[in-house]
Amino acid sequence: MKKNVIPVLVCLLTLPLIAQDSSTWLSSLPQPKDYVQHRSSSYDRSGGNADARRIGPGETLTLLDEAGPGLITHVWVTIASDDPNHLKALVLRMYWDGESSPSVEAPIGDFFGLGLGDYHLYQSIPLQVSSDKALNCFFPMPFQKRARVTVTNEGAIKTDAFYFNIDYRAYNKPLAADELYFHAQYRQAAPAQGTTNQWKSNGDMDSKKNLDGEGNYVWMEATGRGHFVGVTMSVLQNQDKWWGEGDDMFFVDGEKLPSINGTGSEDYFLGAWDFGGHPFSYGLYGAPVVGQEVAGGRSSVYRFHLDSPIAFTKSLRATIEHGHANHRSDNYFSVAYWYQSEPHAAFSPLPRLEDRIPRIYAVGGPGNAGK
Repeated sequence: MKKNVIPVLVCLLTLPLIAQDSSTWLSSLPQPKDYVQHRSSSYDRSGGNADARRIGPGETLTLLDEAGPGLITHVWVTIASDDPNHLKALVLRMYWDGESSPSVEAPIGDFFGLGLGDYHLYQSIPLQVSSDKALNCFFPMPFQKRARVTVTNEGAIKTDAFYFNIDYRAYNKPLAADELYFHAQYRQAAPAQGTTNQWKSNGDMDSKKNLDGEGNYVWMEATGRGHFVGVTMSVLQNQDKWWGEGDDMFFVDGEKLPSINGTGSEDYFLGAWDFGGHPFSYGLYGAPVVGQEVAGGRSSVYRFHLDSPIAFTKSLRATIEHGHANHRSDNYFSVAYWYQSEPHAAFSPLPRLEDRIPRIYAVGGPGNAGK
């Protein structure tokens, strides 16, 4: 059994290092592999070139349904659709070991970091969007008994062509008993409810205090044992000025006050000074979309803690302020990614499609008074 478990642990624990260091990646090639490689894809079973699947309104397409033990190593998707909102309308779900409640649930665009319903290119270690409209995920996803991956079209327009490849390893012996499962959850605040709209400059709120995270935007809440590995987030501004005056706050194992407290939104995403107005994309962090600091401005950011995941033994609440002490009322769309033991806490119901589509709301305040 030990021979069988080692390759899985190597993948789970050192994948970021392998992906960052090509010499380490290459040096592992002479080592024997104790698995059988498989792929579930949309290829044309007749041998022709009709390699895509259609997904009608209300229909669910199963991308993978396989017995374990196994490990999903890569997911690739590309989509052709006349629906301008298909990145929000198509919902990705993943189920491990026969569970009835999905461990992954998100609009497919948001899962791949495209939280504003349109495409942009970026490259991180676990998630990448390449030319043209190619969605890639490299998060390792182990399963003991069964893995099921589905996509549901919650829109009113059919998806003309949905292409997919899911690469996974099949093992002939059980994985380690304490192996943790991959989770990803979509959340939104459209709009986030600011504490006031009676301000002209973000600095007007500097005297306000927020020690316990009351009113923060919540990326995820989990119970059990696990570790948080990152978040993708998009912001559509309802108000003028810089949206990122909020601090990240992590509450580990029931803490009343956060043991991890940041210094500003752009700081958490490892930029500085409003990102300088410049988009960037690196392995562990990035802001591939940096909008103007006005109502209607659009930004997308990500941060992955692959170097040091945030561990919890009982629970975790991961949050960020929306403006200093939560004074701003912009729109937030996010997906949090983590690993944990099962069972997981029930997810909040997915918002309706019409509520997931980004739009500006009348919230008052700078740049919004007439809306």
